[in-house]
Amino acid sequence: MRKLARRAGLLLADGFCMVVGYILALLLRFEFIVTNNQFIGYLDVFISAAGWLLLIKLCICWAGGLYRNLWRYAGLEESAVAVLTIAVANGLSILYLQLSQRFLPRGVCGIVFLTDILLLVGLRMAYRLILEKLCTGRFDASSREKIAGQPVKDAKAGGGDEVVRVMLIGTSDAAAAVIKEIRLHPEKRKKVVAVIDNNSSRQGSRIAGVKIAGGYRDIRRVSRKYRADEIIIVSASAPDVQIRAIAQECSKTRCRVRILPEMIDLIDEKSTGNRLRDIDIEDLLGREPVRVNLRAISGYLEGRIVMVTGGGGSVGSELCRQICRFKPRRLVAVDIYENNIFELANEIRETFPGVEFDIVIGSVRDFARMEEVFGKYKPHVIFHAAAHKHVPLMEENPREAIANNVLGTKNLMDLAEMYAASKFVLISTDKAVNPISVMGATKRAAELLMQGKSINARTHYAAVRFGNVLGSNGSVIPTFRRQIACGGPVTVTHPEASRYFMTVTEAVQLVIQAGAMAEGGEIFILDMGESVKIIDLAEKLIRLSGCEPYEDIDIRITGLRCGEKLCEELLLDEEAVKTTTHDKIFVVHPVELPPALQTLLQEEAGVQDSIKSLLQRSDEEARQWLQTLVPNYRVQERD
Repeated sequence: MRKLARRAGLLLADGFCMVVGYILALLLRFEFIVTNNQFIGYLDVFISAAGWLLLIKLCICWAGGLYRNLWRYAGLEESAVAVLTIAVANGLSILYLQLSQRFLPRGVCGIVFLTDILLLVGLRMAYRLILEKLCTGRFDASSREKIAGQPVKDAKAGGGDEVVRVMLIGTSDAAAAVIKEIRLHPEKRKKVVAVIDNNSSRQGSRIAGVKIAGGYRDIRRVSRKYRADEIIIVSASAPDVQIRAIAQECSKTRCRVRILPEMIDLIDEKSTGNRLRDIDIEDLLGREPVRVNLRAISGYLEGRIVMVTGGGGSVGSELCRQICRFKPRRLVAVDIYENNIFELANEIRETFPGVEFDIVIGSVRDFARMEEVFGKYKPHVIFHAAAHKHVPLMEENPREAIANNVLGTKNLMDLAEMYAASKFVLISTDKAVNPISVMGATKRAAELLMQGKSINARTHYAAVRFGNVLGSNGSVIPTFRRQIACGGPVTVTHPEASRYFMTVTEAVQLVIQAGAMAEGGEIFILDMGESVKIIDLAEKLIRLSGCEPYEDIDIRITGLRCGEKLCEELLLDEEAVKTTTHDKIFVVHPVELPPALQTLLQEEAGVQDSIKSLLQRSDEEARQWLQTLVPNYRVQERD
């Protein structure tokens, strides 16, 4: 009913405008001399034909969609269609006058066309402007004071009635769309106060009344000048290096920083969840992300049976997602914990309905269970991501670390050989280099076992060694986010502690690349750039949340925990690194195995029996056993 009333109102308004247009055109043609006999005669002609003229024009306007469009959201395309429709309507009205032997001066017909455009299109634009003004006029008195520049309570300090002052960074077209959207939604209590556009020819101009106040180098200055509370980056399609440069500048302000995906990404479903997201710490990665052409190197997965252990973890689950893109015959995910892998299964079955995806609940340390799984599925490729990874926890539970990380790896490698798998890729860590932790030592032992197993083996074994995965379960970034959300303090172990970081996408690409390159016994390493200080990450994340380190949110130094290094390493002294076909991926070839490990490998079931016996002894004996296998493992003195 409301829609019909709106259309009827528009029809009446358009009819009135058309009548006014004809009369105005006659007045202009005869220079407003209403006593002119010609004016009176032509006015009579119009009056006699007015009913049919209005009917023809209104019907054409209806057919042209002028009463179906939502003019509140109209743009250039709708205006162009309206002009074309009005031109057709005027052409048919002139044809009617000719056929009915009624004549108006040609100048009047031309003026009528122009007045129709001005009045009909102008009416709709006026309607749109009035609605926008009504929307923006809903701010209360305190909001208007803030917009006018009068001092009011800081929006970040509380005050749900305060307007958040927004600065946009991006192209003028994208910024204009966001400004329009924000104005149409005053209930969000946001006001765009400035725009940053790196195109110098546009700087100083205005977009929808908002000044383009500078380029990327001016972000900090402009945010202070306009007292911005929030920064929205609307150039999500910009190159990664540019996004990182913008994010670095934004981290120097006290504004909350968020990023808006490109509209085309939303249409293609490349962005899910909240459309406007907080900027991730990944956007501040201090190097160009490593790109791997997976299509060129992932042929060994297509049509094969692939197994991923630890499939519910951060790296394991992303491996499953990436592998599904290459159409394996079957994907088998193994994990001892059911919750994460259950959710992953639902996701993969929805996203990749053509992939056969099986879940196996079981422990890699249980040889009988794993043999049952291998016998059932006979996988061609195994990605071994299952491991205990938390350093402080493993310091307190060394036997469990050995059972899972060493025995579990040995079980899977033996089964891979037994069932003639073509590839076996072990996920390792930089903590395996000159380890001082139980976790690092167990992963180094797993690397050595892999290299020993690869000698004269049919299966191609390899390992991948990388640093901290940003945002993985239990890692530093989720911990910092949780602490910031609680108001702090953010805890950092040591002011000089640094780590190598990579994104989960990079980690998984490296693993898949390693599988393609593996020939036997290699350890692949990613060039992760310079190590990053943990305290720098904490400060940047606090700033990106709209707070100031040490003022709004404190940073507390807690001291290194048992087993933690001040700085991580990527290579052992005796390891020689070589380049590969990818300029960011390096390979370390096998080194001589420690004598104790050689002895265990020569004995049938030597490693398994040794570990099973070790599980019945003390934690201290477990550490000593690890040291015999990994001579450069430095056992820390315990309180």
